[in-house]
Amino acid sequence: MTADALGLLDGHPLPRTELDRRLAALRSGPRAAALPRPGSSEDRQLTRWVAQVVLTEELCAAVCTERGLPLATDTPARLDQQAAVELGSITAAAYEDSAAVRAVYEAVTADVRPRPDEVAHYRAMTAGRPTAVLWHLTLPDGGTFEADPETLPLALAAALRAAAPGEWVTAGGWTAARHTELPAPTHPDPDPTPTVRAAARRATFVRWLDHARATRLTLLPGLEHPGDPAQPDNHHRH
Repeated sequence: MTADALGLLDGHPLPRTELDRRLAALRSGPRAAALPRPGSSEDRQLTRWVAQVVLTEELCAAVCTERGLPLATDTPARLDQQAAVELGSITAAAYEDSAAVRAVYEAVTADVRPRPDEVAHYRAMTAGRPTAVLWHLTLPDGGTFEADPETLPLALAAALRAAAPGEWVTAGGWTAARHTELPAPTHPDPDPTPTVRAAARRATFVRWLDHARATRLTLLPGLEHPGDPAQPDNHHRH
C-alpha cells in the first residue's frame, strides 16, 4: 500500500487520482468559500467523505462488470431529501453521480415489494402529521436540499440544532451545515404504496452495500469512513 492508493478492492489497490481530482475541483469551484479550512479536522473529514464516495462508485463499477449490467446514462440523477437521508450522504452522492451505482441499485432492489401491513402502518403514522419548517442544508460536495428536521437521523438533527447557521457538523456518518429555515408546503396524502416501496428498496440497497463494502473494500489510514469512531477526527462541536 502506498500514498497513491485510495483503498483496496478485493485486495487490489485503487489509485487515488479521482479522489485528488474531485478535491481539487471542490477547492477551486464556486462553493470553495463554504468548504472547511485546509488542514483542519473538518477538511480531513471532507477528504474521507469524498474518498468513500469514490470507493462506492468503484465498487459498483466492478459489480456492473461482473454482472454485465447495462449503464443507462451518465447524466447525474437528483434524489429528494427523504431518499438522500435514507441512503446516507455518501451513498446518495455516489448514486447521483454514478450510472454504475444506479445500475446496481436497480438490479439489487428490483424485486422488493412492501407488505400490505407495512403500507397500512406508514399511512397510519403519517396521516395528518404537520410539518412546520424545512431546513436548507448543504453537503460537503456542495449539494443542497430542504429537509424536514423530524425525518433526519436523530444525531444529525440534534447536532444541527445546536450548531450556528452555516457551521459544519458530523454526526452518525453525516456531514452537513444548516443555513435557513423555510415554511413547509402542504400536500394531500397520496397512495403511500410507491413511497413505502421506494423506502424498502433503499433499505435493501443500504444493507447490500454495507455487506459489499465490508467484504470487498479495505480502507487506508486517513481515508477511513468519516463516521468511524476509531479515527481521530470523528467529533463535532456543539
